[in-house]
Amino acid sequence: QLQLVESGGGLVQPGGSLRLSCAVSGFTVDNYAITWFLQAPGTEREGVACIRTNDGCTYYTDSVNGRFTISRDNAQNTVYLQMLSLKHENTGVYYCAADLLQKIYYSGYYVPFDAPKYEDWGQGTQVTVSP
Repeated sequence: QLQLVESGGGLVQPGGSLRLSCAVSGFTVDNYAITWFLQAPGTEREGVACIRTNDGCTYYTDSVNGRFTISRDNAQNTVYLQMLSLKHENTGVYYCAADLLQKIYYSGYYVPFDAPKYEDWGQGTQVTVSP
């Protein structure tokens, strides 16, 4: 089982930027999907960005494409989410989740933003975008 610890959240004005970090420990094989989810008040957790540890392939939800960048520092075992041009709708709790790649499939399709597929979650970090 992996341990994930998020940090870097805070209050930022619209148009501002933040970088979230997810420190990951407990890797036994290098074949995981690590995904950032956003839970806005009163809503379900929604996938924002995902990175695959085996090949570095990344995925983004349409609303953040071009503004957010997910990356990984292998030496630090840390996954980052760089967020630019933040909007009010980016407000909420950001969670880091991880699981083995072979578990993130449905009917043969890779489903990186399917939250119930992930077993390991961090505690979340709050991001508030407000004037």
